[in-house]
Amino acid sequence: MTLLASLTKAYERMAERHEVPPFGYSNEKIGFVISLNADGSVANIGDLRRDEGKKRLAPLMVVPQPVKRTSGVAPNFLWDKSSYVLGVTTGDGKRLADEHAAFVQLHERVCGNSADPGLNAFLTFLRTWSPAHFADLGWPEEMKDQNIVFTLENERLDGLYLHDRPEARRLWAALSTSGERSRAVCLISGEPAAIARLHPAIKGVWGGQTSGVSLVSYNKEAFESYGHIQGDNAPISESAAFAYTTVLNTFLESGSSHRIQLGDASTVFWADASSAPAAQLAEDMFQAMFEGIDEEKQAGAVGALLEQIRQGRPVRDFAPDLGEGVRFHVLGLAPNAARVSIRFWLDDDFGHLAEQYRQYQTETRIEPPPHDPHPPLWKYLLETAVLGKRENIPPNLAGDCMRAILTGNRYPATLLSNVLLRLRSDKEVSALRVALLKAVLIRNFGHKEAPVALDPDNTDKGYLLGRLFALYEQVQTTALGRNVNATIKDKFYGSASAQPRKVFHLLDRGSANHLSKIGKQAPGLRISLERQIGALMEMLAPSDDPFPAALSSQQQALFGLGYYHQRNEFFRPKAKDAADHKEDTP
Repeated sequence: MTLLASLTKAYERMAERHEVPPFGYSNEKIGFVISLNADGSVANIGDLRRDEGKKRLAPLMVVPQPVKRTSGVAPNFLWDKSSYVLGVTTGDGKRLADEHAAFVQLHERVCGNSADPGLNAFLTFLRTWSPAHFADLGWPEEMKDQNIVFTLENERLDGLYLHDRPEARRLWAALSTSGERSRAVCLISGEPAAIARLHPAIKGVWGGQTSGVSLVSYNKEAFESYGHIQGDNAPISESAAFAYTTVLNTFLESGSSHRIQLGDASTVFWADASSAPAAQLAEDMFQAMFEGIDEEKQAGAVGALLEQIRQGRPVRDFAPDLGEGVRFHVLGLAPNAARVSIRFWLDDDFGHLAEQYRQYQTETRIEPPPHDPHPPLWKYLLETAVLGKRENIPPNLAGDCMRAILTGNRYPATLLSNVLLRLRSDKEVSALRVALLKAVLIRNFGHKEAPVALDPDNTDKGYLLGRLFALYEQVQTTALGRNVNATIKDKFYGSASAQPRKVFHLLDRGSANHLSKIGKQAPGLRISLERQIGALMEMLAPSDDPFPAALSSQQQALFGLGYYHQRNEFFRPKAKDAADHKEDTP
């Protein structure tokens, strides 16, 4: 099933449950409501915004669908921002008079012959209103540039707004279907219908324009063909265009349970199943897979099911409802000027997706593990970013990694290069970074036996050099303590992992002095360290070049893996002497 068809089908299901606005309406942020008396005078002004942290945010409200503005003046029906409704703004407002006049003219034309008392009060207000009244009445400055709706005072407490009135709905239906429209066979429904010339804007894409972006758009002659203009080049009916953009905007809303943010990729997901509970469970599990467990809501059933997946059990064995018949969709979006780019699109059975997730978990398993035994993907991605900030995650990397995990294809080459760059830069050899190195070694380079924990028999040169470097660091720490200004890792990790020949002969000479100092205080420890270093040197000795001039990126990854394993071996709890546990005999 195509992307737009999948979104349209999702809209139909959600519309049945009243989770999305009906055709012709949309969820918009509304900050203020003006309450009118029957004679058109202002009875009250209501601030609908809510306190969220240090900000006051406007809630979403179902209103007539907004027009798609480019550079012209185009008012909305029965609501709009203050420049259109009241003729006031905080900026220069070079088009204020034109915007307010267009708002008044639209409603005079559409509502002028209506007998509805609410619409008549609204028209009276518009006819008597002057932008100068805003300051005279002492209305709050926060009202400027906010979206505004209207209500009658006697209906205000019931939450009934003018655009909700039956007469207003009838007029809006007539207005939204008026005008000449080309007809063609819709590419989604396959039925002849009026074709959408411009598709509604998609909002909520991280980094995109606040006014919204377009998924389907033709705004230059170079993009057009055979004399077709704009939407006629990809004939999609108005109802289908409304459906796919409405459900996508719903998924992209802040706090949506259908969205996760991975770097610059705004990722939305949804399940298609015959059973609503099965679809909900699949969506909860996917969110837990890649964003982490919500301990309050998901730690029970979802956590138990995820653990079954990680242990390698097929979904059909422990959750038959999820194993077959649940189709899962994942869409990654990123901004691209006034458009939106599709970073990845997946349409697959949930059972197969769960198997790909299990493989990813197996590839990233490392000992000792990170503090969070199953970190969400965004935590891994932060390890590739300068200063560990989300906005510094390299472009495209998040989407490429997500696509690789979901499809089982290779990880992007930039993942390895960025992890190695961060290791050389800040010398922080963390569990998450090493786990990523291990995953790339397994999937991209065929190292199926890349060790989870320390592997004394591994003869890969990069792995051995990483272990040897960790031993030299331990020798220095044992001799000088942990309060030295800079360890050999701080000074030499980058060059040792990339150009061993420049560093290791120097480290070998330095360690001799450190071992001599250790021998004066702990001869047994010196012997133990010398034996470990000697064993590694013997494993390197058969090579013609134990300290090569340069290591490939693959070998640098093995270097990091070997260093991490050997370094953490020194912190492994030692088994207590059996005599400490021996019980006294009677």
